[in-house]
Amino acid sequence: MAQTVGMIGLGIMGKPMAKNLIKAGLPVIVHSRSQGPVDEVVGAGAKRGASPKDVAAQVDVLITMLPNSPEVEEVALGRDGIIEGARKGLLFLDMSTISPLVSQKVGKALGQKGVRMLDAPVSGGEKGAIDAALSIMVGGEKADFDAALPIFQALGKTITHLGPLGAGGFTKLANQIIVAVNLTALGEALTLAKKAGLDRALTLKALGGGLAGSKCLEQKTPNYVAGTYNPGFKIDLHFKDLGLIMESGRALGVPLPCTAIVQELFSALRVKGRGGLDHSGVITLLEELAGLPNQS
Repeated sequence: MAQTVGMIGLGIMGKPMAKNLIKAGLPVIVHSRSQGPVDEVVGAGAKRGASPKDVAAQVDVLITMLPNSPEVEEVALGRDGIIEGARKGLLFLDMSTISPLVSQKVGKALGQKGVRMLDAPVSGGEKGAIDAALSIMVGGEKADFDAALPIFQALGKTITHLGPLGAGGFTKLANQIIVAVNLTALGEALTLAKKAGLDRALTLKALGGGLAGSKCLEQKTPNYVAGTYNPGFKIDLHFKDLGLIMESGRALGVPLPCTAIVQELFSALRVKGRGGLDHSGVITLLEELAGLPNQS
């Protein structure tokens, strides 16, 4: 009999992930702060959970996909939280991007109730979530990883066990450095090309065929060509990740000078009211600094 899976958090990433679990033939119970996405996923075949406690009491595996550390801690350990409803042996997969130290704290508390936990943040954005093509970076016990693997395989294509609880989170933070710096470099390069009078679509084609090519360039090309930046992953959320990265760098004694500059650029975008744009929208600030019009 298929394991029953709970999904808490049905945002840009969580909603398509829940739908992919349903497509894989798994019984799914969902809960989220906003009822619109819950109604949509229930319409696709899921059951509705009244609270994190209620979901935890009914499932074998429970996934959270939430914005930040405080939300995960509240859903896991707060009133009507997972800890109040979980049965011994529940496998908890936090797929949010949060502080690895908070993951370890939550895992320790839940472990006292017999709950097994993996931190399993993802990369691939909304498109990867929709296509079940996410890269999933997992920390925790190997036996728990093996037990969760069929669930992960319904959601992603590159699934890597990286070490103990927290290892997934540290890997995701490293990923977010590369993505943020890459998108900023793309923004600078395309702004230079635009100021020089080059055609953007042709420029992207040329860059994508050489060493400058990247997943970021490939996935964000439609945004750059159209000059519109509807969110696949919001600047606000990447700014949150940059904060976690800088905190981790300070704690570990790792200077992160390029990341610090990008963090300030993302901060400026939020001041200008652009935090809801896709993170490739960093180009709008760079175009503005260069005296170019943009369509933000």
